[in-house]
Amino acid sequence: MDGKTKTLILGMGNSLLSDDGVGLYVAAELRKKLNQPDITVMETGVAGLSLLDLLVGYDRAIIIDAIQTIGGKAGQIYRLDPKAFDTALHTASAHGIDFTTALEFGKKFGLALPQQIVIFAIEALDISTFSEECTPEIKQAIPACVEMVLQELKMG
Repeated sequence: MDGKTKTLILGMGNSLLSDDGVGLYVAAELRKKLNQPDITVMETGVAGLSLLDLLVGYDRAIIIDAIQTIGGKAGQIYRLDPKAFDTALHTASAHGIDFTTALEFGKKFGLALPQQIVIFAIEALDISTFSEECTPEIKQAIPACVEMVLQELKMG
């Protein structure tokens, strides 16, 4: 993508649930390093359909969030695209719409969603303890994820 590509970097999570806030912390570090008019760095605790409001109008989105996988190693960083979540496609309720379903709704309603969405997911160790700090393993992953996002931006 060229220098005119409008990019959203979106850190997601809950800063009160230990490692669940890692996406917010990565976004905060990126905000310190990036000062380009075509890049917006945002932190959010919203999910489901509310994400669509944040994504509309951007050409590219880079989303950073915590993830827990079976057998995953705490602090491991995955680079994913939205199709990686296709197997989790479901709507348990109007309030429980997952990311893939929200994107499909947005496309069906003709919203101007980003053409490119990349997700950096950091394997979390603890997302249930009330704490404003990540576990040590996840804290160590933050600078590495920041660098991965900066490299992603350079690649276009």
